[in-house]
Amino acid sequence: MRPKFRIIALLMLAVTFAGQANASIVSERTDSLMAEHKYIFFGEGENPSSDSITGLIYNFYYDQFRQFQDPAAPYFLFMSRDANLAMGIGGTVRMRGYYDWGGSINAPAFAPILIPTTPDPLHERLLGTTPAGTALFFRVIGRNKSNITYQLYIEANFGGYQMRDFKLKKAYATINDWTIGYASSTFGDGNAVPPTIDSNGPTMKMTGTAVLVRWMHSFRNRFTVAASLETPEMAVQENGTTTAARSQYLPNVAAFLQYGWSRDEHIRLSAITRFLPYRDLLNNRNHQIVGWGLNLSAIYNPLPQLTLYLSGNIGRSYSNYGGDMMLGYYDLVEDINRPGRLNSVPGYGYFVGIRYDFSHSVFASTTFAQGRYLPTADIPGSDYKYGLYSATNVFWNMTPRIMIGAEFNLGKRQNFNHAHGWARRIGAVAQFSF
Repeated sequence: MRPKFRIIALLMLAVTFAGQANASIVSERTDSLMAEHKYIFFGEGENPSSDSITGLIYNFYYDQFRQFQDPAAPYFLFMSRDANLAMGIGGTVRMRGYYDWGGSINAPAFAPILIPTTPDPLHERLLGTTPAGTALFFRVIGRNKSNITYQLYIEANFGGYQMRDFKLKKAYATINDWTIGYASSTFGDGNAVPPTIDSNGPTMKMTGTAVLVRWMHSFRNRFTVAASLETPEMAVQENGTTTAARSQYLPNVAAFLQYGWSRDEHIRLSAITRFLPYRDLLNNRNHQIVGWGLNLSAIYNPLPQLTLYLSGNIGRSYSNYGGDMMLGYYDLVEDINRPGRLNSVPGYGYFVGIRYDFSHSVFASTTFAQGRYLPTADIPGSDYKYGLYSATNVFWNMTPRIMIGAEFNLGKRQNFNHAHGWARRIGAVAQFSF
């Protein structure tokens, strides 16, 4: 194991045995948000007790896969008088602005793989704005007398062409331990990703989405296990002359085991297996390569004001579930010494993030991340070797529903031929939730 991974593994083991910490400021702020909801009751009878309301609303906030940039729970909620059904329609209006200098990425996402390695006089500096991340969602949570709980969720946001197209982001249904639909992959851990203004976030974060069927169950409020079959997608370096991608016919298989010692603290080991078929057109042979990935992640509050985010992953042809390499064709790559053959892509990535809450309304964070490509065969020297990513930011919740923030990003791209480039960015965000 590489030294960097030994350090990350030791840190995560220390987190596991750290024991219970005091309630974090993040948890206290969530509790205060839950208390300020406005309810519209329907049906006959008296209004439900506050405990019954809290038990149902808790599900709007607690999600194993929720990320910092996901929309908050809706301010107005429709609820049955027996507190067995709640429905909310909410959204986020988010505007980002950014300024690049000393190396411009020329894209809204600050991804090291996009950094040019030679100066471009046409893009020395860049000023940009985007409404990407503005979203609308609809959620229904309910339970019946047979102890069956269910949830329906639909979310769409603005992205795509010029970041103004309205696109489906998630759509799934959950009944007890089962989830079916378009949802966050079981291989991901959105809770363990530190806060950033940049929409891309730390390189090699595993936060992909897929159409899936998932089983997830918690034991003794500490251990959670999950397994899923997920619809596969792949991006390969086919040329149509010597190699060609074949139709995928086997699902991705993902799973995780998580230990949590409080609502907002856990350590999780995730795994995924992928089946990547292609055809050698020179020899008229079909091949199938198996890709795999392991992701170890944790979130920990050593002090009420302090939150640590840790993640490390390794594998072959797994990185299209997040990070830099999902922006290229890095599931299977051309073997330049063997025409007609494609190779899997080994690599690893990690990030470390620290958040400090000065109060319930002001907090700051800093993040450092790296993703690295480790080829086992000869490749072109201009190929991406590794990327470095950092973000330092501060956020102010002016009200529970209005947030502004500023961020500084610094990144580097390194190629195998030693060519490299740096990029710098100052970004800002204004966000309104309802």
